[in-house]
Amino acid sequence: MEFFTTQGIHKVYGSTHALNDVSITVPKGSIFGLLGPNGAGKTTLIRIINQITAPDQGEVFLEGHRMTSEDVSKIGYLPEERGLYTKMKIGEQALYLAQLKGMTRHQAMDSLKYWFKKFDITTWWDKKVEELSKGMQQKVQFITTVVHNPRLLIFDEPFSGFDPINANLIKQEILELRDKGATILFSTHNMGTVEDLCDHIALINKSRKILDGPVQEVKENYKSNIFEISYKGDFNQIQQVLDQNFSILEHKESLRENFIRIQHTDGTGNNELIRVLLGAAEIRSFREVIPSMNDVFIKAVENYNAQNAVNTK
Repeated sequence: MEFFTTQGIHKVYGSTHALNDVSITVPKGSIFGLLGPNGAGKTTLIRIINQITAPDQGEVFLEGHRMTSEDVSKIGYLPEERGLYTKMKIGEQALYLAQLKGMTRHQAMDSLKYWFKKFDITTWWDKKVEELSKGMQQKVQFITTVVHNPRLLIFDEPFSGFDPINANLIKQEILELRDKGATILFSTHNMGTVEDLCDHIALINKSRKILDGPVQEVKENYKSNIFEISYKGDFNQIQQVLDQNFSILEHKESLRENFIRIQHTDGTGNNELIRVLLGAAEIRSFREVIPSMNDVFIKAVENYNAQNAVNTK
């Protein structure tokens, strides 16, 4: 079930087309990764969803209705450019920001006590923001983003400034929020994080959406029919049984077992390759190479840029 969608979003700044006919659909209760190179248009789209700026064309829909300014209270937004008031006390500031999201003072206090205890920062309440490290400030801003229990959470580079331990803490919190019913959209350059967290992705490049879908489906679509096999036997026999549909990319031999990397050039499945190899060697392991999201990202952008260069000649 879709939770929110953008339909045909266009945004122009002067002579620069920041977004060009961008439509995405974010399923309810999912973690959706918004990916793309620097300057692709990701942050512009996020700002439009948050009602910070308006599109020149197109619409944003939340749970089936056109989004309005009243829907902003249902969103928790952590921008890439963080912005806490450095001279204010942390507790006072968190309380103020929670009330801006429509919470009563009593509701805000209860929720903040829960989150401060959960993040083990109860002693920070009367500290000023300027007394904290960047990573500590990030924790506070994460809390102010989720304190009002929003149904839609938008994180722009949420792991920026965190050490590995605290980055993992935030990852676990994001997963827990998803499991409790929140729908999450986040933008990141960290493809490892996409692998760990995202159910669906959209890739924006040069203002256009060039790819979207469930993560596993996208990876399957970009695989190259390459297989890694460890075996015991004679390499020459393997060469003899492989026909023109197979290309040997790599071969290594050792005393214990041998390794070979093969590409099936006609794009068929792995059953045929297994059948052929079993007649020539003892198969110890067999693995199809599935591309990482980093591989997909690079290949999709390169393909789009190459095609775009051809079309503009």
